[in-house]
Amino acid sequence: MAAEEVDPAKLEIADELIAERNNFTPGETPEDMTAWQRPITAAIDITNNWVGRLICLLMIPLIAVVVIEVFSRNTFSVLANNGWGDLARSLGLGPTVFAYDISRMIAGVLFMAAAGYGLMRGVHIRADFLYRNWSDKTQATVDALLYLAFFLPSMALFTWISTDFFIVAYTTGETAFDSTWSPVLWPARIAMPIGGALLFLQGFSELFRAFHKMGKERERKFLWGTVAILAVIAIEIYVPNILPIFEWVTSLFERGGFFDIPKPMIGLIMLGAMIFVIFIGFPISFTLIFLAFGFGIWGLNFKLTGLLMTLNTNSTMLSDQLMAVPLFILMGIVMEAAGLMERLFASIQMIMARVRGSLYIAVLIVSTIFAAATGIVGASVTLLGIMAGATMSRSGYNVRLAAGTITAGGTLGILIPPSIMLIVMGPVLEVSTLDLFRGAFIPGALLASLYLLYTLGRCWLNPELGPILSEEDQPDTSNNYRLEVILICIGVLAICRVFGLALGGAFGFIPFGGLLVLAATLLISYRAYMSLNVLRIVAPIAIAVQAIYAISQIMALSGIEFALFYHTAWLIFLGFGTYKTIGLYAADAAENFHFSELWNEFFAGLMPPTILISFALGSILMGFATPAEAAAMGAFGSIILSMAYGKFKIAGFFDSMIKALEITVLIMFLVAASNFFGAEFSSLGTPKMMTQALLQLDMSPYMILILIMALIFLLGWPLEWVPIVLIVVPVLLPTVMALDLPGFDSNYDKMVWFGILVAVNLQTAWLSPPVALSAYFLKGVVPNWDLKDIYLGMMQFMMIQLVGLILLFTFPSLVLWLPQMMGG
Repeated sequence: MAAEEVDPAKLEIADELIAERNNFTPGETPEDMTAWQRPITAAIDITNNWVGRLICLLMIPLIAVVVIEVFSRNTFSVLANNGWGDLARSLGLGPTVFAYDISRMIAGVLFMAAAGYGLMRGVHIRADFLYRNWSDKTQATVDALLYLAFFLPSMALFTWISTDFFIVAYTTGETAFDSTWSPVLWPARIAMPIGGALLFLQGFSELFRAFHKMGKERERKFLWGTVAILAVIAIEIYVPNILPIFEWVTSLFERGGFFDIPKPMIGLIMLGAMIFVIFIGFPISFTLIFLAFGFGIWGLNFKLTGLLMTLNTNSTMLSDQLMAVPLFILMGIVMEAAGLMERLFASIQMIMARVRGSLYIAVLIVSTIFAAATGIVGASVTLLGIMAGATMSRSGYNVRLAAGTITAGGTLGILIPPSIMLIVMGPVLEVSTLDLFRGAFIPGALLASLYLLYTLGRCWLNPELGPILSEEDQPDTSNNYRLEVILICIGVLAICRVFGLALGGAFGFIPFGGLLVLAATLLISYRAYMSLNVLRIVAPIAIAVQAIYAISQIMALSGIEFALFYHTAWLIFLGFGTYKTIGLYAADAAENFHFSELWNEFFAGLMPPTILISFALGSILMGFATPAEAAAMGAFGSIILSMAYGKFKIAGFFDSMIKALEITVLIMFLVAASNFFGAEFSSLGTPKMMTQALLQLDMSPYMILILIMALIFLLGWPLEWVPIVLIVVPVLLPTVMALDLPGFDSNYDKMVWFGILVAVNLQTAWLSPPVALSAYFLKGVVPNWDLKDIYLGMMQFMMIQLVGLILLFTFPSLVLWLPQMMGG
């Protein structure tokens, strides 16, 4: 099948974290499944399917509550700052007391109650590195064994303990202690036993499907073996003197017994068991829960283990930082469904048609914007492959360089804010997600620039790698196309400058001054775009104002800084623009100059997502809104954009919420499970022992850190970022914190720097064969590209990313400058 025949509507592009999505219809069971198992399996699947479809609707009130809070608080602030406080209070404006608690409770219920739906759909992440190589019967046997030995006991314990946790909250009327409103907590806590019970039931459905997959004969032996083991357990419980197995097992764990070993060593065994079971291919979340239960009871006690489980799950559910995860995911999926990126790519492709390597430029620009809109790597790589793959092949572009550009550009979604990974990483590192966003901004721009310089440099050295597009693919433009480009650049950057000043409060002398000035700027720009006479007046004014602003910024500098080079380069460009603008006043300007039609498509594709991203991301970076608030406003804005482009449909929006729910369940349930596992691991004292052992090595602190980064890089080959961030990083964190690294004002700065290093490192691992998922996403939509060529192309950009990682390692200020400047 040719690349042009790929149907994007049939692709799942938002699920790169999902190992193997189940494709059966809920309630549908194989006809040759054991008769008594079929109705049970169907009933459980249908129940969890309906629960998931209902739970996803909670995203609507979640968005509504946060949007109301943001609008009410900021409108009150604007009016009060301009002397209209009494009017604002009379309108009921101001910070709400309920939004904080209601929103985080809804977000907690969202992932906890839908966990069973996630298991039914097969979205819980697994590292099937070994699993995928086994036969179907072996896979089914291992699945059945692990469901019986791991999953069902752990979910039964989880449901039992969380039910008691809920009952205590209900009977005592427990309220939230960390908010002004102090609502009762039992409405949120009830989601824990409900989610546990639905997971427990879904475990039987998955077990029966594994029985069917292994075949009748093996199923019969498995069932008889299970019955025998349960019979022995029942005898031990009710007639303990006949088979004293429990007494013998207990003696092994008592003082002086075979398993009486130091607690830190128990933690090491737990870590090894986790790695082994994860690589077998069982869903990671449930592996962590069972191991934390088992080893926690061994090394600590049952009561403390149960307390750690409930407290860590509850803290994950009520985390106001993690509340941003489902909202940013929904924002990205809705924007993708609106088709904005396709329009933007097509327009940039036409604008750059006369430049060598124009398609590389278009891919990198669109991938950077789309990364800021979604934070989802699979979506970016797949869409870029659909949009650019066929055109690159038809235009004679080098397959390896094209594949590397698409996959590397797509991986920017893991780093550029609002990155889902950074949102999850914030609580792990115990740093502000806001500072991680600020810290990632320059590294993201640095990597995108390195990609661009590399591709254009290769095309300059060897023009055959990225030839100029053919005449039939080039657009119709005016005779003075270069002036078109210059004026558009000056105009767009002028609008961005006004937007930045408005966001910074420079026009706050009147209510909504920033919004009014920005609206006036947009109106004048539009009139200049449509009329040559207006353009002749506006263009010199725009150039003069920006030149004066740049000169004033240079005069305010106290030394040689990056801003000096930036403003100087901008002044040089404005000078060149002034020279070219003289052509507007020529007698034949009306015949030789006009803005081409391609700019209409460019603005239609660029401006809406850019404005949305700027408001969402800008409000975070400037500290005007929390990540969760910006995520809700972004999700709301993406819905408005979808309506404006005529792409919004109820059924389509429901599908977007379902997709967002599935990824949310995957990430958030793993966050809760890894927090539980990490709490047990820390309680056993193993991290302290590992830290002391590493610090006693005859190595410099930087060498130890290099070894840690190398380990993360290697683990990035077989594992996704989620288990690495949530499992591996917490294990290594005490060692990193203990390292005596010079040049950091505080341990907090070191953690922000380390977090960005991990993010860039994992981005590099996305391009590392043989387990680089980016290659398979691209191969799926451009099947006529050989996988070997895709790998070789990716490895070129992997080396560029390593260069970027070395720069960030060597110069921490590239990460810390923006957080320190904006956060004080």
